[in-house]
Amino acid sequence: MTGKTAPDTRPAGTTSGTPQVLLAHHLKQLKLPTVLREYDKVARECARDGVDHPRYLLRLIELELIDRERRTVERRIRAARFPATKSFDTFDFAAIPGLNKMLVLELARCEYILRRENIIALGNSGTGKTHVALALGLAACQKGFTVAFTTAAALVSQLLEARDERRLLKLQRDLASVKLLIIDELGYVPLSPTGAELLFETFSQRYERGSTIVTSNLPFEDWTSVLGSERLTGALLDRLTHHVSILAMNGDSYRLKESTGRRRAAATQAGAVQNQATAVDPDTGEITQA
Repeated sequence: MTGKTAPDTRPAGTTSGTPQVLLAHHLKQLKLPTVLREYDKVARECARDGVDHPRYLLRLIELELIDRERRTVERRIRAARFPATKSFDTFDFAAIPGLNKMLVLELARCEYILRRENIIALGNSGTGKTHVALALGLAACQKGFTVAFTTAAALVSQLLEARDERRLLKLQRDLASVKLLIIDELGYVPLSPTGAELLFETFSQRYERGSTIVTSNLPFEDWTSVLGSERLTGALLDRLTHHVSILAMNGDSYRLKESTGRRRAAATQAGAVQNQATAVDPDTGEITQA
């Protein structure tokens, strides 16, 4: 007997404490929050159902994977900076009969992103172009792709600011790296010559390297009025439309139709309330307020 104590080979943090405390510590260190939250409940369910240990572990790990994927999708959605979260579940295809619904739903599978193809949605104001772009962006986030959303005016402003602050190359690299870039409302605000050139560079750097969605209220022949140069417009369209799906979305304003419907419903409801509030005196025939 030498009296020496055998070295402790257990990981740090396992020398004291109850099993529950130690398990919580280790699961936090391993970044398994769903296992930590669910292991006791799942253990009781498995004991009740006679489930063996491997299937118990399988249930826990499946829960962790599902929850981890949900958190990852949520992070992608936050990083995309959508102004609102929209899906095709709330889009009224019947309101825009000229829109190719089958093509839109096919695009929602996001295979065009793997092929590095583009989408252009053209139509007058209020026809749901932004809704479609947001829904396609949401679908891309759910499929595992990085997405960035901006308006054309905001993007040009960011590019000009980055140029003035000598960080343009970094911003351009960031824009080129996302799998799907959504540029909304091209055509609503005329661009300065420098801004148009910077926007053209953004499209050029993404050409056949990433997918871009553009929405515009102008037909292609009027894009020169925004970009200010026929040469620049031609070169931009040449790159943007090389591999593209075009969504024609002309029609009555979806937003105007929706707001008109709300006003009519409110007027009908007000009329019904007023009718309920009046009554006819059976003796005199006079109309009185209830």
